[in-house]
Amino acid sequence: MVRFANKLAPVGGLLALFGSPTVAQDTGNVVVDGTTFALNGDSVSYRFHVDNSTGDLLSDHFGGTVTGNIPTEIVANVHGWVGKPGRVRREFPDQGRGDFRTPAIRIRQTEGYTVSDLQYQSHSVIQGKPRLPGLPATFGTAEDVSTLVVHLYDNYSSVAADLSYSIFPKYDAIVRSVNVTNKGTGNITIEALASMSVDFPREDLDMITLSGDWAREAHRQRRKVQYGIQGVGSSAGYSSHIHNPFLALVDLATTESSGEAWGFSLVYTGSFSVDVEKSSQSFTRALLGMNPNQLSWSLGPGESLTSPECVSVYSNNGIGGMSRLFHRLYRNHLIKSKFATSDRPPLLNSWEGLGYDYNASTIVDLAKESAGLGIKLFVLDDGWFGNKYPRDSDTAGLGDWTPNPAKFPSGLTAPVNQITSLRAAKTSTNLRFGIWVEPEMVNPNSSLYRKHPDWALHAGSYPRTERRNQLVLNVALPEVQNFIINFMTKLINGANITYIKWDNNRGIDETPSPSIDHKYMLGMYHVFETLTTRFPNVLWEGCASGGGRFDAGVLQYFPQIWTSDDTDAMERITIQLGTSLVYPPSAMGAHLSAVPNQQTGRTLPVSFRGHVAMMGGSFGLELDPANIPEEDKAALPGLIELAEKVSPLILKGDMYRLSLPEDSNWPAVLFISEDGSQAVLFYFQISPRINNAIPRIRMEGLDAAAMYNVEGKGVYSGATLMNMGLQFPFDTDVGSVVVFLDKQ
Repeated sequence: MVRFANKLAPVGGLLALFGSPTVAQDTGNVVVDGTTFALNGDSVSYRFHVDNSTGDLLSDHFGGTVTGNIPTEIVANVHGWVGKPGRVRREFPDQGRGDFRTPAIRIRQTEGYTVSDLQYQSHSVIQGKPRLPGLPATFGTAEDVSTLVVHLYDNYSSVAADLSYSIFPKYDAIVRSVNVTNKGTGNITIEALASMSVDFPREDLDMITLSGDWAREAHRQRRKVQYGIQGVGSSAGYSSHIHNPFLALVDLATTESSGEAWGFSLVYTGSFSVDVEKSSQSFTRALLGMNPNQLSWSLGPGESLTSPECVSVYSNNGIGGMSRLFHRLYRNHLIKSKFATSDRPPLLNSWEGLGYDYNASTIVDLAKESAGLGIKLFVLDDGWFGNKYPRDSDTAGLGDWTPNPAKFPSGLTAPVNQITSLRAAKTSTNLRFGIWVEPEMVNPNSSLYRKHPDWALHAGSYPRTERRNQLVLNVALPEVQNFIINFMTKLINGANITYIKWDNNRGIDETPSPSIDHKYMLGMYHVFETLTTRFPNVLWEGCASGGGRFDAGVLQYFPQIWTSDDTDAMERITIQLGTSLVYPPSAMGAHLSAVPNQQTGRTLPVSFRGHVAMMGGSFGLELDPANIPEEDKAALPGLIELAEKVSPLILKGDMYRLSLPEDSNWPAVLFISEDGSQAVLFYFQISPRINNAIPRIRMEGLDAAAMYNVEGKGVYSGATLMNMGLQFPFDTDVGSVVVFLDKQ
């Protein structure tokens, strides 16, 4: 068994065996001194080393910049049941050997036991960042990112684990993933595998997560980390509405604008687990990865499993600073679409206006109404397909992706050509055409299901539970992947379609084995990669009954996601600001809908609804202009023009959450352009205040020494705007203003 003589370097003869360099390596952002490792960003340091007696990796620091030698961690004496492995901060904790905390990896060995002893073997440093096989991942050139790979090996079971650490220095982001390889002669089973595990030193922390359900996604939850295990996760087969694959750990005193914050985002769309454990030694361990209850992944000799990657960022500028790092990183180094930060036309979606009740002539009429308002993209939602089993309700048709001949006797080409020949009002821009699909699903009432019932996910003879009258296709099967790719290719090539809304309206219930969940994800990512590569000029939007799959995995392929089926503007403030904790506003689909609202029955002013919706990267309408009050209809062209003016700042700018709806009656958000020359303030009153002083809203992120022309208010210094603020009175029960600030 190999051990090390000191902290900084392996014992002399081991260098040739393990292949580690004998001299220090310094690539600027990755520094290796023997077996001590440092990843350095602009304002972050991540450091760990090899324990010289066990070969284990021990954490030293994850936080603000540290340089040179660092103090050695003092380990408490071993008394009681907890051994030394449970009294130190471990980088990649395996199962057994005296650490009773939650492990990052649990392997059922050929013989049946679950003990592992993964020791340092060697490491390598790579300029740039390798792709993850079959998985979405952040990307960048050698100028953007450097990667350290640490190779671990279990001499008893012949299992290897390669830990990948990539540092994006401009974003203070460390990205981690794990590749496990069976180098033995028998089969093993990976029962748990965290993409990232980090042990924090003894201190009190709060944890922040995003929770909710359908139509009330991404509500911020903040609570103190207590002794024991706490966390969130999904077993729905997808990332889900209920919890999001995101975690923040913050100091107790951290606010939006000050204090330390660590953010963790899993680049994955399947079932996941986020676990936070405060141990008997008062260390806090955070783990993010695939849900171990839906893994059980078998590896034969020579086979490997790669975990999804986890992105972590560190900010000493509060929760808002953490969010802005995620936003910039994801806009520039996760979303691959050409539309990541540009060209998001204002759209009208037919769903809330027409439902299933339309035909070729009625959608052309709706498109004409839309063009007259200044809309530039018309989206035909559910109900356009099905022959033998027409899609006139949600009881039939999914899987039969041919135009319904009763609604479209000549197919889609003619009405689509009519729509795309229309011009948006006051422009020379022709309308674009988009369409809704739900490719991963099937109705039992469909020709596809009659032909291929075996394609639906099921567990033997157990009943096939329907949700929304539909079943889930087993996208793990290559034949299902090919079916989806082929019909989508035919659909897009068959008409002038430049926008796809890809929906998914139920979770996964019965599966033949736990490993199907991840196999499904790999199949789905293959489909996404194939189609988005084949059709790079199509604007793709993800949707899963709203925000049921609003995650970083989907964002790799789709630059925008429908944030929630709840279009009530009051609810949407909370949902959108919660989502923005980790995901850029540029990725959010947000629409102005008719009132009374379908979900809540609430009636709000059209300007309020519009102002909330234009805080998302994809502004749109969810209504039939012919069936709304004339006053609202008259206001829509101006709101559409304002949304287009605001759009560049939403797509590329920095977001500052000035006040939150859960903390204030006056939530406010400021967006500042990349070059700082312009900003736009969104300010809301969400309930009436009578006979009381008018509050001031203080800005953030401005140049204190510069002067700003504030629309309708005058010229003020950045210092005055940030330290004193402005007042905006409302003479209505609810109200909103959108105000531009131009730097002089």
